[in-house]
Amino acid sequence: MIHRLVELLVWESDKFELSMLAQEFILKRCIFVKSTISFWVEYMLWKVVMPTVEADVAFGLGKFNITNDEITSRVAKALDAVGMYEYLQRPVQTLSGGQKQRVAIAGALAEACKVLLLDELTSFLDENDQVGVIRAVKRCLASSKGTTALWVTHRLEELEHADGAVYMEDGRVVLQADASTILNFVEARQSSYIEQINS
Repeated sequence: MIHRLVELLVWESDKFELSMLAQEFILKRCIFVKSTISFWVEYMLWKVVMPTVEADVAFGLGKFNITNDEITSRVAKALDAVGMYEYLQRPVQTLSGGQKQRVAIAGALAEACKVLLLDELTSFLDENDQVGVIRAVKRCLASSKGTTALWVTHRLEELEHADGAVYMEDGRVVLQADASTILNFVEARQSSYIEQINS
């Protein structure tokens, strides 16, 4: 999904078609080079590189030329924004799935990312963790002025938290509108499919 999303974003801005090689390059630039964009997909968030929450959030800051005091400050602010500051010294392996997602979001915030590309962020989470992650993203957007989250999801209930939405099928945009319009469109489409199946 994210490959098509990157293609769509670049297509809209540059008006040309990309080869898969070019898409891979852009994807790698988003992850490794551009400090203002943070990208991850569902399985990447389960990779833990450091033993404690604090160390894991601070890990990505090693590529910046900043002082230890600045690192400590950024980690504290990021964890506070996602409601995980009290877990600062907690071993990461003791966290729930939703808590690990929030720590990953804090890592992106600590790096002062301006765009968060969140692909199926809540796929494997139970309802409590799903709500916790959504709240964390909303809190971090409120506390980090100028940060945008682009949220890819199949969970329709998450639309109520969106400022706007895009419905896609087969990698193509079918409808771009406010969240309630998209929800009504999808529900009507589902009803139509059910009628076809039952007839």
